[in-house]
Amino acid sequence: MAVFIEHISTLVPEHSYQQDFLRERMKEYVGSKRSTKSIIHRIYSNSGIEKRHTVINDFRKNGHDPYFFSKDGNLGTPSTGSRNDLYTVHAKEMFVELARQLVEECPGTSKDEITHVITVSCTGFFAPEPAFEIVKELGLHPATQRYHLGFMGCFAAFPALKMAKSFCESDPDAKVMVICLELCSIHLQDSEETDNLISASVFADGASGVLVSSSPPEQGGYRLEQFAGSVAKDSEKDMAWTIGDTGFDMVLSTYVPEIIESNLEQSVLPLFKNFDQELKEIDFWAIHPGGRAILDKIEKSFSLRTEQLEASRQVLNTYGNMSSATIFFVLKYLLEEQAAKDDSILAMAFGPGLTIESGLLTKV
Repeated sequence: MAVFIEHISTLVPEHSYQQDFLRERMKEYVGSKRSTKSIIHRIYSNSGIEKRHTVINDFRKNGHDPYFFSKDGNLGTPSTGSRNDLYTVHAKEMFVELARQLVEECPGTSKDEITHVITVSCTGFFAPEPAFEIVKELGLHPATQRYHLGFMGCFAAFPALKMAKSFCESDPDAKVMVICLELCSIHLQDSEETDNLISASVFADGASGVLVSSSPPEQGGYRLEQFAGSVAKDSEKDMAWTIGDTGFDMVLSTYVPEIIESNLEQSVLPLFKNFDQELKEIDFWAIHPGGRAILDKIEKSFSLRTEQLEASRQVLNTYGNMSSATIFFVLKYLLEEQAAKDDSILAMAFGPGLTIESGLLTKV
């Protein structure tokens, strides 16, 4: 049975900052040593990012509610509890707002048709979980099935899509809502470690969602073909996400692009096992833009044309890395700006493990 992404919606917080502005702020507050200031300048200037969004409103001096950048010139270190409280307030609002937007934007869809809600996030926790808030605030049927995928990182949209596809294959009447939301900026750390500086230079806040069903989209979407996943050997220390006393600590090693490059072929080839198609026949690549270097490695490894990675680079430039939510931004860009009917798309994301998840989609 064919299963489709019927619609994609995205949402970002109202606050946004230019990357060069953030670069200077970090040099001012974190760069206590000349060498650190130099590293920050280089990382931010070569990031491929122009702007990022955040729920934090005090990145500018004299912000309304100082949270990180205090007037005494020091970078604040809020407790994990304080950060999670902030996450809870904003995440509840954004999960519900995006869910409502997703239903309203999808042609011919009623909220009464939603049978499953899958939520995804790794940047905070609360219970009842986000799907409960969506069911309650949208007035969905109380028997709507709810699932939450937590702490899986940037690749988590793929397990969510796999779940949605399985639900639809087992029940032709299923209509599954998948929403990914990440508020990465609330975990900014006062650290001069290079791994922490890299994380601070790319991560941002945003949310995205899709409706998945066995009904072909009325105004264009994707058919979900096949998924594959793998884990790079001996790499779990190079990308990790742990809970500390002052927020979640993200490790993003400088070796990540090389690790991904060396494991790409073995990760991608299983996708073509049941298809009369070759890698070189893929029209577009929807790659999670974890960083500019990752996109550069993939483009070089597979000799891709510039336009084949345009969507990923554009999303990186405009939004940065929003963890699990980012891949749907990329697929939305392709859907609206580049892909034509029957074009093949190879989607891919990377996360802790180091895990590589990928999928084949066809524009319909």
